Amino acid sequence: MIKKWNYQPPSQDVLNQRDKLVYEMGLNPIIALLLVQRGLTSAGEIKKFFKPSLNNLHDPFLMQDMEKAVRRLNKALGNKERILIYGDYDVDGTTAVSLVYKYLRPYSSNLDYYIPDRYDEGSGISYKGIKYAEEHGVTLVIALDCGIKAIEKIDYAKQKGIDFIICDHHMPDEVLPNAVAVLDPKRTDSNYPYEHLSGCGVGFKFMQAFGINNHFPFSDIEKLLELTAVSIASDIVPITGENRILAYYGLKQINSSPSMGLKGVIDICGLSGKEITISDIVFKIGPRLNASGRMMNGKEAVDLLLAKDQAVVREKSESINQYNEERRELDKKITEEANEVIHSIPNIKDQKAIVVYNPKWHKGVIGIVASRLTEKYYRPAVVLTKSSELLTGSARSIAGFDIYKAIEGCRDLLENFGGHTYAVGLSLKEENLDAFMKRFQELAAEEISPDQMMPQIDIDAIIDLKDINSKFMNDLKKMSPFGPNNQKPIFCTYDVKDYGTSKLVGHNQEHIKLEIIDGKSAASPIHGIAFGMARYYAHIKQMYPFNICYTIEENTYNGNTSLQLLIKDIKTGNEV
Repeated sequence: MIKKWNYQPPSQDVLNQRDKLVYEMGLNPIIALLLVQRGLTSAGEIKKFFKPSLNNLHDPFLMQDMEKAVRRLNKALGNKERILIYGDYDVDGTTAVSLVYKYLRPYSSNLDYYIPDRYDEGSGISYKGIKYAEEHGVTLVIALDCGIKAIEKIDYAKQKGIDFIICDHHMPDEVLPNAVAVLDPKRTDSNYPYEHLSGCGVGFKFMQAFGINNHFPFSDIEKLLELTAVSIASDIVPITGENRILAYYGLKQINSSPSMGLKGVIDICGLSGKEITISDIVFKIGPRLNASGRMMNGKEAVDLLLAKDQAVVREKSESINQYNEERRELDKKITEEANEVIHSIPNIKDQKAIVVYNPKWHKGVIGIVASRLTEKYYRPAVVLTKSSELLTGSARSIAGFDIYKAIEGCRDLLENFGGHTYAVGLSLKEENLDAFMKRFQELAAEEISPDQMMPQIDIDAIIDLKDINSKFMNDLKKMSPFGPNNQKPIFCTYDVKDYGTSKLVGHNQEHIKLEIIDGKSAASPIHGIAFGMARYYAHIKQMYPFNICYTIEENTYNGNTSLQLLIKDIKTGNEV
């Protein structure tokens, strides 16, 4: 699929701000430009950005209902009540449960944790979960990464004498559940300064407030920041503001002294001895923790993260790795089947959204399949399967289309839904499927322009290959951790040429290992890898110039680290 390159040359005002930073701080001009583009224009802001401080975390008591939540937790601990830590089965939910359980474990021997079964109960608060609480004498449930829409279930629990404290980060409805406290920075009446916390992040703020109230040292919770970093990366929330601080220190913890359980996942991923980044969590650690909830039960992920015994860690790590292998096979099979369905749809090219359904598809992987379809066809995708008496599904979106709002526009046809701007879970009765498909397609047709249906690459700066060296890379790394709203910068270089040593690699010779120079390069070439771009090889080997956009990576092999360009796209002269 042809990709559109977006590059906005910097205005004179932006260039003036860049030059001011170069003069005042001695910054590399390219780095200074990247910072200005991200709205960082003063030395004070940049120092905070380069060196996040835990002192700049917001006061947790600024969050609505925080005092009520702490008061109720103190009462439960003082009265030795049985407390249930309840969380969703994805990475955000399981890390949140692990964080709260670990923090409270020294103060109570009356704690339990619960993860709903994806197939038997679905996501969020379930009646089965409430029944479990009742049978085990629980009088307080701390719900993490879920609960903001569980109005009837919270009322039901209250009738059973069970109180709830909700720690969620999903969009609430107009009416909030009748819980003791509802902690959610997305509440319409919220005064909290940062609204993009993960579910685990909200749990962290609750424990931070509890610790402050009881005069516990911050160091007790600081060592649990590894879990917030895993949740922030895996739940793809913006890595800005407070999340940047939490992710920065969480990554430091992961790289210096991870907990026994997390170290087990790191080892099974083959990441031992490597500096772990947000990307490593997104593509390696997160999927393995997620595989537990996708294939079996998310409780196993919590068991692993809480484990104190090396034999248990090894066993659980191997289990989740095996689940991940099974998940990959299923994901591949169902994606192929979904593609066959899409190819059979008449006039699919004219449709601005995709909705596919097969009652036999595995519920645990339909979210991944929806993401793959969105990536391949570059339009919003809803993938549905059957679970018990309802159809259940996952929706994923493209840039500029608020899929939560679109799904909300179909709420009269749905039994349940929840999520974010770009990812939503939903359920509906089978008899409403046709009406849902029709309305969702209509909403997408109204909102999505043809331009939005072409993959876009936003280029941060046009540079020469000679600009790329180890000092530049060290300066660039100061901008990490990278993620949503602070993406790894994408650079563009025009008129590069093969040094004469580029070659095809890969099992099917589908990738190009590049060695390239440009007109301003020194004698030695710079290395790059272009995955799946063998179609450009003939052009490159004829020594014709071409344009590239890319990120700059560190490649470690046999203990030696070198710089490498990760090519995002190539354009030849006739394509530009």
